[in-house]
Amino acid sequence: MAIGLFEKVESRRGLFGVEKISLIYGLLTTALIFIMFNQLHDPIQMLIGRAVIMGATLILMYLYRLAPCKATAFIRIGLQLGLLAYWYPDTFEFNRIFPNLDHIFATIEEGIFGFQPAITFHQTYPQLWISELFNMGYFFYYPMIAIVAIYFFIKNFEKFDKFSFVIVTSFFIYYLIFIFVPVAGPQFYFPAIGLDNVAEGIFPAIGDYFNNNTELLSGPSNGVGGFFYSLVETSQQVGERPTAAFPSSHVGISTILMIMCWKENKKLFAGLFPFYFFLCGATVYIQAHYLIDVFVGFASAFGIYTLSCKIHAKWFSIPVFKIYDRVVMEYVNPTTTTNSKRN
Repeated sequence: MAIGLFEKVESRRGLFGVEKISLIYGLLTTALIFIMFNQLHDPIQMLIGRAVIMGATLILMYLYRLAPCKATAFIRIGLQLGLLAYWYPDTFEFNRIFPNLDHIFATIEEGIFGFQPAITFHQTYPQLWISELFNMGYFFYYPMIAIVAIYFFIKNFEKFDKFSFVIVTSFFIYYLIFIFVPVAGPQFYFPAIGLDNVAEGIFPAIGDYFNNNTELLSGPSNGVGGFFYSLVETSQQVGERPTAAFPSSHVGISTILMIMCWKENKKLFAGLFPFYFFLCGATVYIQAHYLIDVFVGFASAFGIYTLSCKIHAKWFSIPVFKIYDRVVMEYVNPTTTTNSKRN
């Protein structure tokens, strides 16, 4: 099946929906920067980053006007999807100045289950093959997003804009929660209070400890490690921050992906489901999340998906992609087009 990368498409407006929501998020967080200016570590750098993103977005919009085709549309939308990796650690720059809330969540976890699932889970199932399955699932989080994005781009280009809008909007909703609900997760909180306290069920408040400390507990290797364990451990050590634990956006976003796959292509849903299953389990297995983060992440996905779709339908549902020959036909034979619409 031909992809038609250079097949001409037409946009009647300047910005795609996903670009609009990205700029809105950028403006909202810019306002927060000015409000918290004296408390942030490097507000100037944060403002520069936003200016660069806005500039790049506008430049790509201009280049698209010069060559409106699938390839340039993919670059525009791909940039916004790729920038999610920038916006994630950016949440830490805000919430690091607030008192940490992990002690509340760890206490709730202990009260519900009588133990810490993030500790007990991997201790109960230390086998290498189990560890590798869960780490594989966790590692495939971003590849899953890429696979579904490419599917829509190739198989259903008309829905590619909506897919990207829903995913990016959902991420931003979770990011706003992360900014104001500073929960780091077991892999950061447990080493901060000491594993002896965890074993005894003692979970002290640590205030703004993570404002200056970002020690990360290594993932449970049980002395054997493994290929996917090494991949996850490396990515965690490089890109993880003490933020974004509640609710689990890994579970939330991947659930939204699965909802979209179920609606679009049941075979794609079935092919990705094993990765989704192990990804959800891995969030607790590798100690990135409390179990309650997973439950709330799953439950919130349905509401956030519905909200994102409604926002897209009401505010941003415009004919971003129209195959060029259809646009030409409207001008060449408008009477025929009008009659066909009436019929």
